Amino acid sequence: MFVTDAEPDDAVWFVTEHNASAGRVEMVKITPGVTACKLTIDVRPNGQGSDADVCYSYTSLSPVGDAFVAAFTEEHYLQSMQEWEARINHYLQHGQMLKS
Repeated sequence: MFVTDAEPDDAVWFVTEHNASAGRVEMVKITPGVTACKLTIDVRPNGQGSDADVCYSYTSLSPVGDAFVAAFTEEHYLQSMQEWEARINHYLQHGQMLKS
């Protein structure tokens, strides 16, 4: 379990599955009064490194959550994944977080 910054309150994450040999992790994130989210990541080798399948499933918990879910479009998701990929690759190459 861990906590990350979120609005209007911090988000609480629970790791519900971790299977390193299968390259799979699943987490549940609760942003109180906003959303509940299941995040599943499956990583597999591709011959030159690895590929990851990332799936978010959001459930709204309020009108604020309704607006969040409505804004979570395919375009938003792709932009988020590109930023996440850049941040992960930077960390793997440099051993430091990418500054915003």
